Amino acid sequence: MNRISVNLASNSYDILVAPGALDTAADHLAPYAHNDRLFVITDDHVGPALLPQLRRAFQSSQIKLVELSLPAGEQSKSWQAIEQLTNWLLDQGVERSDTLVALGGGVIGDLTGFAAAIVKRGCNFVQVPTSLLAQVDSSVGGKTAINSTAGKNLVGSFNQPAFVLIDPRVLDSLPDRELRAGYAEVIKYGLINDPEFFAWCEKHGPDVLRRDADALSIAIAHSVSAKAGIVAEDEKELSGRRALLNLGHTFGHALEADTGFSSKLVHGEAVASGMALAYRYSVRRGHCSPSDADRVETHLKAVGLPYNLATAKVQASGSKLVDYMRLDKKMSSGTLPFLLANGIGQTFLAKDVDLDDVAEFLDESA
Repeated sequence: MNRISVNLASNSYDILVAPGALDTAADHLAPYAHNDRLFVITDDHVGPALLPQLRRAFQSSQIKLVELSLPAGEQSKSWQAIEQLTNWLLDQGVERSDTLVALGGGVIGDLTGFAAAIVKRGCNFVQVPTSLLAQVDSSVGGKTAINSTAGKNLVGSFNQPAFVLIDPRVLDSLPDRELRAGYAEVIKYGLINDPEFFAWCEKHGPDVLRRDADALSIAIAHSVSAKAGIVAEDEKELSGRRALLNLGHTFGHALEADTGFSSKLVHGEAVASGMALAYRYSVRRGHCSPSDADRVETHLKAVGLPYNLATAKVQASGSKLVDYMRLDKKMSSGTLPFLLANGIGQTFLAKDVDLDDVAEFLDESA
């Protein structure tokens, strides 16, 4: 069991990483119940698998679970879904002191957190992430959003959860592809600023993907602790420190946009490709050695993740991909900051990147 604190100026909270925690969820979540009820939001993939287990945990409790299941998938990060969710909450008589429980992956976490931020001008929510990607990344830090026709995560708010409950055992039923996609975010923490952790990933990544309990727990706890530290330093991305967490995302979001934010290329796969592209582009600019980029690509290839445009199955031109980048919410005065690297574990924010050069690089990388 690992308890990690996210220490903020206000709204600090704890993250509990504990195998079997879902079986004792009533003990952990009871303090957040108001009027002896919790509003549980899940999706039609996670719900059938894990709602029965959650219900059993509350069987001997006085707390009632008020449940809503939404369609699974990125398409639910939409105006239609947030309207359905907020209207349902209001129909159920939600109060500002009530707590919403996000039982699911990143989509459910984003939707629930955004709904909690806006319904009745704000109520509480807790995260119970059920995918590896959500456990190590999106459930921590308070970024909530939906997608728009202009791009990914362009409508949302910072809204910190009151608590995060992580049970690595729920990953036993996670499809292999989703586990690999989540593992891309684990690798990211090594590439940002922890070369020793990246070396650990190179050695133990296959153990994580075999669902070895010890390896999974180490990977999750280390990743969460790393993110908690960065978020505590820069909660709302004002200083630039938190921007490091976006390694691979600028390239990756463009790849996702080109594939329609669909199952053709899920988020973690796009991030994996994006990180490899960021390292290869860093080589082009003279920041790091080709051997560093080779090392990143070798590990991604070894664990079955895409590591370039071809393996991501993206055939768009460089100019088209850059057009997607121009819609990025971090665009400012015609300039888009990029996360590049001086080497393994030496990520930095570059604010002098020429997007025409990026387009040329992408065409050459195809």
